[in-house]
Amino acid sequence: MSTDSLQNNVNSCTSLTDSHVHLDADAFDVDRNLVLDRARAAGVGHMIIPATTAAHWPRLATLCRARPHLHGAYGLHPMFLRQHEENHLDRLPEWLDEHHAVAVGECGLDFFIDAPQADRQRHYFRRQLEIARDMQLPVIIHARRAVEEVIHTLREVGHLQGVVHSFAGSREQARQLADIGFMVGIGGPVTHEQAKRLRRTVADIPLDTLLLETDAPDQPGASHKGERNEPAWLTEVLDVIASLRDEDAATIAEATSANASRLFGLRCD
Repeated sequence: MSTDSLQNNVNSCTSLTDSHVHLDADAFDVDRNLVLDRARAAGVGHMIIPATTAAHWPRLATLCRARPHLHGAYGLHPMFLRQHEENHLDRLPEWLDEHHAVAVGECGLDFFIDAPQADRQRHYFRRQLEIARDMQLPVIIHARRAVEEVIHTLREVGHLQGVVHSFAGSREQARQLADIGFMVGIGGPVTHEQAKRLRRTVADIPLDTLLLETDAPDQPGASHKGERNEPAWLTEVLDVIASLRDEDAATIAEATSANASRLFGLRCD
């Protein structure tokens, strides 16, 4: 089955799953329903939508409540530290419990643009990991120039599972993550030919550790440089990964959707 065939088979068990897409972002306000229609036509079924700030939690909950194939995750992103308050961490467990969350996140560490506040990042990250552990929820992690420390922290906290999204680490780091129950999310960056290390990693890692994502509206693929990304373009990520692994696209689609269902507790309706 090719990606063309997937467009004609959008059953929630067999269609693609976008494991990381910010459909609540302002960038989709003008045409969100059309974006969702295009995603459905492209064979994208379930979508995981991680929050970035507490201010967006209610908006995200409303969006997911109206559409059963959209699933909310709630957390505090490291790139938005100035918008976070300690009481947001205190409120998070109750919010997760009351709003059918599939994960904690997006949380993590970003030492690319905000390293001077590294200790504050670490505080928010560890607290969210502890919440995820205590509530037995998976965690969606952002790790930019911080994969080694993320792995170390996950081992320290323990008893966690989840995904490092937009993974840009090494094959060895992917293996270490798999050893502690974590998958890696792969999106638009893998479609760029210059991403040689990432492509080698994707070609080699076990299929049961792989998730597909768009991170829309960010990180469009090579054929959409400068454009707003959207979940319908997940098929391009799929095609590139299938080519890199020399496997059928339908095999990748089925396996990665099963991985997402297993990790996030999604049901095949």
